[in-house]
Amino acid sequence: MSEFLKTIPSLAALWLGILTSISPCPLATNIAAVSFIASRVTSQKLVLASGSLYTLGRTLTYTVLGALVCYGISSAPVVSKFLQHKLPQILGPLLILVGAFLLDIFKISLPLTGVSGVAERLADRGWALSSLLLGMIFALAFCPVSAALYFGALIPLSLHSGSHFLLPALFGIGTALPVVVAAFGLAFSAQVLFGLLDRIGQVEVILRKVTGAIFIAVGFYYSLVYIFRVL
Repeated sequence: MSEFLKTIPSLAALWLGILTSISPCPLATNIAAVSFIASRVTSQKLVLASGSLYTLGRTLTYTVLGALVCYGISSAPVVSKFLQHKLPQILGPLLILVGAFLLDIFKISLPLTGVSGVAERLADRGWALSSLLLGMIFALAFCPVSAALYFGALIPLSLHSGSHFLLPALFGIGTALPVVVAAFGLAFSAQVLFGLLDRIGQVEVILRKVTGAIFIAVGFYYSLVYIFRVL
């Protein structure tokens, strides 16, 4: 039982990445990456290699960013001591807020970063390892949903579990899973691939609502245990 509990943060990080990947903004960049891969490769091996490099690019970016944020926060003595005692209490209300956002109870507007356009221009120039560059740059194209899941859920989870590298890496892998599936689809059947992507877009709303409800439930549990101490 204890071993299973240790895997929960890893499974949660992977799921947060998957949920991010099928949200409208990241899904659009993933589809753009699939289109790029499809238009520039001529064999199954190259398709799969391009999909793997794209996944690696996203994973590296999220891992490095997550580690820098986590270590930056935990290395400050005052902040580190504060988090050791207060993070479980903060996590409850924070999960409730993220869950409410996922349920569209309130909305957040973020300025456009323009990194998607930069990635597309790099790809059009045919740079070496452009699939890797696409993954790295697209990972920085945060939209409200991906920012809320990454900074509002994954980073606190990484701090709470003490896993500054593994959880961000799993998140990055999750965000690229549609492209991995797409790479296999392109290698064998493009029609099946794009039909699958359409279905993913349709179920995203349902999965986001379910995850939002779970976040709120877990947030209330943490609040009852660590703030109100009634459980």
